[in-house]
Amino acid sequence: RRRFLQQTALTSAWFMTPGLLAAELALTPRQTEGPFYPDKLPLDTDNDLLIIITDSITLGVGEITHLTGRVLDPSGEPMRNTLVEIWQCDNNGAYLHSGTTNAERRDANFQGYGRFLTDTEGRYYFRTIKPVPYPGRSPHIHFALSQDGQRMLTTQVYVSGHEGNERDGIFRSMETPERKAAVSADFTPIEDSEIGELAAHWEIVMGQTPEEQAPAGGRPPMPRPR
Repeated sequence: RRRFLQQTALTSAWFMTPGLLAAELALTPRQTEGPFYPDKLPLDTDNDLLIIITDSITLGVGEITHLTGRVLDPSGEPMRNTLVEIWQCDNNGAYLHSGTTNAERRDANFQGYGRFLTDTEGRYYFRTIKPVPYPGRSPHIHFALSQDGQRMLTTQVYVSGHEGNERDGIFRSMETPERKAAVSADFTPIEDSEIGELAAHWEIVMGQTPEEQAPAGGRPPMPRPR
């Protein structure tokens, strides 16, 4: 299984040209964690969200997506050994959380949560599904990044150009086109895939934007959870 993940890492999307100038980098804005970070982690917490530890080999339902990217510091240097966590709802809009409103419809074959430790080039990789909308939210995937056990960044990534983005209060809180672009990724068909797989690549640049600098004695304001 591990060999399969390595072979399907889609090198064209996995690698990016090194040496980006710091001036070209848009810092990734912080976004709310939301109420559905798993309150009980699954037994399987690896980076393949489509196969879980059961007697079944049935894949989770949805558009299979190979999600890749790098974690960079503000100067554009890769950040190795960064723990990248993702969580998202399944194809029915249900989260891996006891408080999800439609738990009876949850896809038992979708892991719902995964983690990956970045390599020496700051790279991460997940096999998951393309996110879907649910009432009040446009499609998104939650991200949390930590180093040495300390949470460094919590954010979300959205589907570029999705019609529901501008109706989503969290997305709209990114008030400029540049900030909205910094939390968006293209989900594009893989040309040679016989099963309709998609590829998405999202660079994460750690560091606070000017709007996120904490006021004296307080934390930076965060969008309200939805």
